[in-house]
Amino acid sequence: MTNAVKLVSLAVSAPEHVINQSEAAEAAAQMFSGRFKDFKHLARVFDNAGIRTRHTARPLSWFMEPHGWQDRMDAYQDEAEKLFVNVASMALERAGMRASDVDCVVTTSTTGFTVPSIEARMAETMGFRGTIQRVPLFGLGCAGGVSGLAIASRLAAGRPGSVVLFVSIELCSLAFRLDELTRPNIIATALFGDGAAACVLRAGEEGLAEIESTGEHLFPSTLGIMGWKVDNTGLGIILDQALPPFAQEHVGPAIANILNRSGLRIDDIDRFVCHPGGTKVLRAIESALSLEPDSLGHERDVLTDYGNMSSPTVLFVLDQVIKDGLPRRAAMVAMGPGFTASCVTLRRAA
Repeated sequence: MTNAVKLVSLAVSAPEHVINQSEAAEAAAQMFSGRFKDFKHLARVFDNAGIRTRHTARPLSWFMEPHGWQDRMDAYQDEAEKLFVNVASMALERAGMRASDVDCVVTTSTTGFTVPSIEARMAETMGFRGTIQRVPLFGLGCAGGVSGLAIASRLAAGRPGSVVLFVSIELCSLAFRLDELTRPNIIATALFGDGAAACVLRAGEEGLAEIESTGEHLFPSTLGIMGWKVDNTGLGIILDQALPPFAQEHVGPAIANILNRSGLRIDDIDRFVCHPGGTKVLRAIESALSLEPDSLGHERDVLTDYGNMSSPTVLFVLDQVIKDGLPRRAAMVAMGPGFTASCVTLRRAA
C-alpha cells in the first residue's frame, strides 16, 4: 500500500543518573526498615526483580529527602524538557528530517505534568513550525508506548505525507515516596526507572516497518489494578498483586480479539514485542500468549538495564528487536491503567 503508515525512525534515551539495584536496596533499607515491620521480607523484591541498573531524573541522595508537589514537578519539567529535545532530535536525525518538517507531535507522559505541555515548551528550542498540531496524552501509563504510537499512526494515516513525531517520556522515580509505608510503594522503589523514546511516522514514506493494525481492550471493573492516587505530597502508586494472574488469564483472549478485528491470529505473529512490567508479568504474558518460557529475551534485557520505565519501555524493546532484525510481522503489546491491553502490529519493510 503506497499510503501505508511507516515507522521511519526510532530513538531512545535515559537520564544521566544511574542507580545500581544494590544501592537502591541499601537506600530503601535505610528509609523503610525501621518504619515498616514487614520490610525484611519484602526487600527480597530488589533481588528478584531481574534489574541491575536504572536511570533516574535525580541522583540517589535526592530520593532520601522529603519532597512535595513543587519539588517533584520542577524536577519533572527540567528533566522531561531535556529528554524531549534529546530523543526527538535523535529520531528526526535518523529519519533525515528537521524539526521544521514535523506537522504533528504526539507526546505521552503520565508521571508528571506541566502546562503548557512539554512539546509546547520545547517548540522554539526544537524549531517546530507555528502551524504544528500538538496532541499531549496523559493517563495511559504503561500502555502509553503502544497506545500513543497507535494514535500517532492514525493521525499520520489521516493526512498522507504529513510527518508525525511521537514522543514518550516517563519519570517514574519522581513518584518515590518516603511517607508511603505500603507494599506497592516499596515495590515501586525496586522496579521503576526513567526514560524516553521517540518515533517518526509518515504515510507513504520508506521506513523500518509498516504500522499494519492497532487496537485496545478495556477490561470492566478493573480500575484498582494499576494507576496513581493523588494527595498533597504527590502521586502514589496503585499496583495490585492480582496483576500477574489477571494478565495470565485475560490478556491472551484480549490480544486475540484485537488481532481478529484486523483479520489476524496469534499464530500470524512472528515476534511479540512486550512491555516488561516485571519478571512476574513477563512470565504471565508468555503463558497468556502461549510463548516458550523465557522467550522474551530482549524484554528481560531492557528490564535488567533500565527497569520498568512505564510507557517508553516497550519502545526500548522494539529498538533492540529492530537492531537484531525485525521479523516479517511483529506485535507490540502493553498493559496500563484502565485496565487496558493495547496492541500494534508491524510488518517489516521490504
